[in-house]
Amino acid sequence: MKIAALYIDAQVADRPDTRRICRRLGVPAKTVANADDVYADVAAAEDPIGSGKQVLFLTRNKGAFLKDCPGTRHYTCCGYRILHIGSYCTMDCSYCILQAYFHPPVLQYYVNHEDMASELERCLSEPGIQRIGTGEFTDSLIWEPWTGLSRTLVLRFAHQDRAVLELKTKTVNINGLLDIGHRRKTILAWSLNTERVIRSEERGTASLNARLRAAAQGAQAGYPIAFHFDPVVITDGCEEDYRQVVERLFAAVPSEQIVWISLGAFRFMPDLKPVIQRRFPDSRIVYGEFIAGLDGKARYFKPLRMQVLQSLAQAILRRAPQTCVYLCMEDDEVWRHALGFTPAERGGLARMLDEAAEWHCGVGSGPRRR
Repeated sequence: MKIAALYIDAQVADRPDTRRICRRLGVPAKTVANADDVYADVAAAEDPIGSGKQVLFLTRNKGAFLKDCPGTRHYTCCGYRILHIGSYCTMDCSYCILQAYFHPPVLQYYVNHEDMASELERCLSEPGIQRIGTGEFTDSLIWEPWTGLSRTLVLRFAHQDRAVLELKTKTVNINGLLDIGHRRKTILAWSLNTERVIRSEERGTASLNARLRAAAQGAQAGYPIAFHFDPVVITDGCEEDYRQVVERLFAAVPSEQIVWISLGAFRFMPDLKPVIQRRFPDSRIVYGEFIAGLDGKARYFKPLRMQVLQSLAQAILRRAPQTCVYLCMEDDEVWRHALGFTPAERGGLARMLDEAAEWHCGVGSGPRRR
């Protein structure tokens, strides 16, 4: 993480977390009374989206820390809950929705952790299994070198049996998590793609080899592991490319350590297309066979994505037939073609994932693999 400018919300300037982060970063800080001052400075840059990745605003979350995953009624959603620790990302993936989601985008990290802790305590006291993650509006682990928040969260989740925490990343920032008693209540998860996609579309991310090495380290430390192939980018030869990634995945991590693997075909809001064309002029990612989906997003022509998702799912299930493989934001027709069943036939997607968490992480009343 390279921070070129550091801003501090005047309301949090005297907080211990704020002072500790400032010391660790060693970057001159400017205290502001209004977030608009930060946004105005970023918006004035030639490339606000790129510049915002080096501008950090320490502030407080004035809304809810825990939110439901923003799914859509047209496609099957997983019932995930988001722990909103901060927003935006230092890495620069061409397809990233955050480029069009925040106006202008800027790194924000919330330091009112006592409010977060209170919400989390209420959530952890609710009946049923909770699946919670920090990687929806940001990468879960970009913050680790100077905050240590994930370490704190892992320790908190280790002291309960009703919820799992999923830390999703394209980094290798797990060193601070390997020596602590996690009790398998935290899942370390990596977003994976082909070498070709990583090179062309995922600037500033860890290489595929590095991600898989980190996943192997996490597995050796006893953590449950997950992987997310999202977005699956469809190009000539991609099916073989993804099969090779699957082979390398299982060479790195034993199948019995893997809680779930998700598959999601590349999709994007119309507003994102000109952003990608402007910021990534060499990228061909938006020039595939796309149609308008029911949610208004551009999606690959359905028969095309069914074919590729089926090929990828079969490659995974041949190696690990008991692994929970699921599709992200697809309808029953695609599920049936790619996986041979619909979520309703297994009690719903949320139930499928709850059962995987019960078995691998020991939440609820399920067994725990050791």
